[in-house]
Amino acid sequence: SMKFLDHVINIQGVHVDPAKVEAIKSWTAPKSPTEVRKFLGLAGYYRRFIEGFSLTAKPLTKLTQKNKTYEWGEEEEESF
Repeated sequence: SMKFLDHVINIQGVHVDPAKVEAIKSWTAPKSPTEVRKFLGLAGYYRRFIEGFSLTAKPLTKLTQKNKTYEWGEEEEESF
């Protein structure tokens, strides 16, 4: 296997670099809609590697809607 552009390429295909996954896992919980957008932008880059990404991220996406109160609850924490 080899690393190329922050991906690991081997005989089974292209995979996310485990070091990048750890960086996303260690991200602190967003405190505002802007921070949620930043996180979704980063996580969205890897959506092709995550089955059902849009359904998983839906509670977070709802937090970014205008004229909505920002309420971080259990559903958002689980999605995060």
